[in-house]
Amino acid sequence: MSETASSPSSLHVVCYNVWGLKYIAKHRPARLAEIGRRIAIASPQFDIVGLQECFTQDDFKRITEATKAVLPYSKYYHSGSFGGGLAILSRWPIQESSMFRYPLNGRPTAFFRGDWYVGKGVACAKIKTGPRRCDIIEVFCTHLHAPYEREPNDSYICHRTAQAWEIAKLMRGASEKGHLVIGLGDFNMLPLSLAHQLITTHAPVVDVWRIFQPDSSIGAAVDSVEQARGLPIPNVAHNITINGATCDSALNTWRWPKSKQKALDKGEIFLVERTVSDQHAKRLDYIFIGTNAPDIANNDETQDSPWKLASVKLGMVDVHPTLRCSLSDHFSVEALLVRDVSRDTGREPLDIQPPLVDFLPVEVYDQILSMIALYDVRERRQRQLRLGHFLLQVAVAIGCLVAVWFVPRTFVAFILMLLSTLGLSAGVVDGLIGGLFMSSEIRALKEFEWEIRNVRNDAMLSLARDADDSKEDQKCA
Repeated sequence: MSETASSPSSLHVVCYNVWGLKYIAKHRPARLAEIGRRIAIASPQFDIVGLQECFTQDDFKRITEATKAVLPYSKYYHSGSFGGGLAILSRWPIQESSMFRYPLNGRPTAFFRGDWYVGKGVACAKIKTGPRRCDIIEVFCTHLHAPYEREPNDSYICHRTAQAWEIAKLMRGASEKGHLVIGLGDFNMLPLSLAHQLITTHAPVVDVWRIFQPDSSIGAAVDSVEQARGLPIPNVAHNITINGATCDSALNTWRWPKSKQKALDKGEIFLVERTVSDQHAKRLDYIFIGTNAPDIANNDETQDSPWKLASVKLGMVDVHPTLRCSLSDHFSVEALLVRDVSRDTGREPLDIQPPLVDFLPVEVYDQILSMIALYDVRERRQRQLRLGHFLLQVAVAIGCLVAVWFVPRTFVAFILMLLSTLGLSAGVVDGLIGGLFMSSEIRALKEFEWEIRNVRNDAMLSLARDADDSKEDQKCA
């Protein structure tokens, strides 16, 4: 990274899901220590790093200790019962930070999945890169709800779409201040999916990989959306260099069969040829960039050359030097932005101006509203069942207490009391979930529905104005 007296002339950004699940992720301390070492020796040096699934502060300290010489400023974000797993490292001071939790983020009953318990959200950081008021970068690091089925059958697609909408609003707000915006993370979405369209349309940002590789895949080769393109199944090399497939790569050892992973632990060495077919790999990790708009009030301060995209690539692809396993179950995404276009980066730097589109097609908003309506019906039904279960267990418990007075044997009374206690406990939990959590979820869903319906109305008005303008032009002609 080089810089003038006023502001940096290049910006090297990395996004990485480090798979730091405590008690679950194998070789976690050794892997994250190696990740820290590689961040520290990267060339060109990283300026801003966004991490996901870094769930323990010990792992965060391992990484920051290794990188403090090049990234002296860092923030670990606290959220949920077990931590949100988000962290941001920076070359420059972090002026402000906040943790925005998503209103819709899974269910407490899905304890085996954990999304609700980690309190997923957006780690926000305002980074000061120079002495001027305009020398501000706003970074948004996130990890959206995981998909557990393929779209459109994913039961959490409504939550993930709402989360994409929320981070789009945050990035739009930062851009309206005239700041450079960087959104990065494991978005758990496919390129050009519903969530992806919401972000790239309603936040003035671009998906840097799509800018650099516009013909890259929009899903794994086995996904219907990608199969519809009629392209041959890609190999490992193509997925790494062209498609930017960060997850489920045949090159990643954590996606290998368990038998092969066990053999690797025993010291057996496997080499994966880059020509091997790689039909399951897909891109789930993203870097979004929004260049700062001119600040009219401080126009004399905003005369720097515009940021351009010099390169985007996958990183952390090589295995651990001694364990021979991949450093995470994802690969990292690295983007290099430059202001000095004369700098030799191997390819002509590309403009990163977002397209001048204010709205998605009205049919897309109708699709989202239909999805919300279906989910709302399902959740209301679930709430009724849970509250009904609670009332039923209260009645059963009262019945058991009454029956105790009339049973002739002590062991029968014990069984009745045991059943009453266990049943009532389960009923109370269901009652709390139905009465508190699901009511809160339905209210958050109503807010999301209103916002989508509102922007749909704006889109309709915009179409009507465009039609009127077209008629006026025809009359003038």
